[in-house]
Amino acid sequence: MSKMRSSPDPWILVSTLLLLTIGVVMVYSASAVLAFHDYGDYFYYLKRQLIFAVLGVAAMFVTMNVDYWVWKKYAKVGLIVCFALLVIVLIPGIGVVRGGARSWLGIGSLGIQPSEFMKLGMIVFLSKLLSEEQSGITRFTTGLLPPLGIMGLAFGMIMLQPDLGTGAVLVGASLLIIFTAGARMTHLGYLALVGVAGFVGLIAAAPYRLKRITAFLDPWQDPLGAGYQSIQSLYAIGPGGLAGLGLGMSRQKYSYLPEPQTDFIFSIIAEELGFIGGATVLLLFALLVWRGMRTAITAPDSFGSLLAVGIVGMIAVQVIINIGVVIGMFPVTGITLPLISAGGSSLTLMLTAIGVLLNISRYAR
Repeated sequence: MSKMRSSPDPWILVSTLLLLTIGVVMVYSASAVLAFHDYGDYFYYLKRQLIFAVLGVAAMFVTMNVDYWVWKKYAKVGLIVCFALLVIVLIPGIGVVRGGARSWLGIGSLGIQPSEFMKLGMIVFLSKLLSEEQSGITRFTTGLLPPLGIMGLAFGMIMLQPDLGTGAVLVGASLLIIFTAGARMTHLGYLALVGVAGFVGLIAAAPYRLKRITAFLDPWQDPLGAGYQSIQSLYAIGPGGLAGLGLGMSRQKYSYLPEPQTDFIFSIIAEELGFIGGATVLLLFALLVWRGMRTAITAPDSFGSLLAVGIVGMIAVQVIINIGVVIGMFPVTGITLPLISAGGSSLTLMLTAIGVLLNISRYAR
């Protein structure tokens, strides 16, 4: 396949690098106290973040220069590998339990999350499948059910860990691809009703999820239990005001707010940098999503278009859920803020995916 290649979209590249830089600074600010308490090293989380940021940027520049249609050839193999990893991580003694979920493979503090690989693997596979069979997506049985079945199987295996946050991002990005490919709104509407029923079933199956729902509605009912994280997050955001308390001056990071360097890092940003800092982060994400969707619209083929939609959808859904949890709009679920939160495989895979998006932008019409 021969196409004219130009420079990658500079706005996607600049917004990504700016968000990554803000993330490195804020990971250190949010984690220094905790790192010294747990490891005797103020720079423990910073050093890890820098290592994975460098690896991720290197991977981004590689995928930015690898023609995106190459991934179409390996979509099936990649998905099979991702499913195999999801099976392996569920095996006791092999999968590592962290935060109550068996979602890691690795030794000690070094590990990978197979569910992160599945998000990208599913996006590539669905983009290939629906770009080749796009006319059939309007048929419910033979067109819509197969991709939904594959997506549902992946979601079910992720929920066995359990990891509702990552599963929700996978479903959100996948449905966006399916919708863009031309699925009928009536079919999706019926499926939405089934999804709501399934969500209620998931809540009923695990009492801790019901506690999170009730804590979300009124966190002060259980301020030291299920509502603790939401309350401490709001205590961090409130005093930030317009300009914040100043970089490094957070009070909530002193063992009040759980996971200040990962799930609730936006709370620390709002506390230290105020409305200005939080709004800057959101504007950079908005710029990244806008230019990513523009890339999807102007991509030269349907595979590139759907692939760009999936990558942008993965970023947008993850940002919406994370920020929604932090400001009390959604129940608490463990999910990081892309490019900002401390992370290993999640950060590296996100930058790898953005590299693919940048490569698609090189062929945009």
